[in-house]
Amino acid sequence: METSRFAYHLPRELIARYPVPRGTARLLIVDRSSGKLLHKKFGDVLTFLHPGDVLVLNDTRVIPARFLGRKESGGSVEVFLLRRLEADRWVCLVKASKKLKPGMRVHFGQDLTACIGERVGDGCIVIFSDPDRVPGLGKMPLPPYLEREAEDSDNEDYQTVYARHDGSVAAPTAGLHFTRGMLGEIVSMGVQVVPLTLHVGQGTFTPVRAEQVEDHLMHSEEYTVSEEAAGAIHNAMEQGRRIVAVGTTSARVLEHVIREAGRIVAGSGSTDIFIYDGFPFRAVNALLTNFHLPCSTLLMLVSAFTGHELIMKAYEEAIRNRYRFFSYGDAMLIV
Repeated sequence: METSRFAYHLPRELIARYPVPRGTARLLIVDRSSGKLLHKKFGDVLTFLHPGDVLVLNDTRVIPARFLGRKESGGSVEVFLLRRLEADRWVCLVKASKKLKPGMRVHFGQDLTACIGERVGDGCIVIFSDPDRVPGLGKMPLPPYLEREAEDSDNEDYQTVYARHDGSVAAPTAGLHFTRGMLGEIVSMGVQVVPLTLHVGQGTFTPVRAEQVEDHLMHSEEYTVSEEAAGAIHNAMEQGRRIVAVGTTSARVLEHVIREAGRIVAGSGSTDIFIYDGFPFRAVNALLTNFHLPCSTLLMLVSAFTGHELIMKAYEEAIRNRYRFFSYGDAMLIV
């Protein structure tokens, strides 16, 4: 399958650089059975949920992963946390004007330094002098297409209201729309809200550069499904109730687990599941998602769930109606 099938032209001004207040974004409803597209507000999502539904959230928490420092020679260095190995050791992406060699030291200010270690894949090991101070000195890892530095407001805006477990370097953006009040209303309707965790890595948003979709290699990401969550989702599926995944990250965990175990079970592990056209969904019945980058694995997942022709029609409709795109943009509910 050619990657170019997932290309589309997006006017630059439709990239949302800042969010609107939670719960006020626009919402495009995509009905797979009829092919109809409906224009709504995000608050209307409640009218498309039903008693007995299970709403599955990803409760990962975005870490302040971006660090700006200087080499001992004075040159600027950007260190981007990817994965913690030990208390003081992280796998990081490191950018500098000249390649940093193992043993070189980076200064971040306030007496925090780091030593560059051996290479690991596209990144390298970075050993911090004071691991307890690392969380307080980094910046939120905003996507590069926002073309701006993280601001104080992003510390809250780029985090879901139900985020609990530190570990992501990008937000599960479909969940950014919910307010605590909306979630309370959803529960009072008789919808079961169930969290699981997938720590979103930089690979999730990496464009597919291979000419053929099948040749793309996914990065693995860590997930956890609790006993309580597994029981609730498994029971709902046994009873024929709808599983509504909030975001592609929640959908990937559910489909990974059921593919590996044959049903939804508790556990932790890593997944590099790559979902594209032809994938047989076995857990997810409805999907809430944002609008994704051209030729991204996220758009390919949504295409697999919706059908390629209908999803590209929906994107054309969203562009024509001036929807806001990407992480801080509007939402889509596929039923």
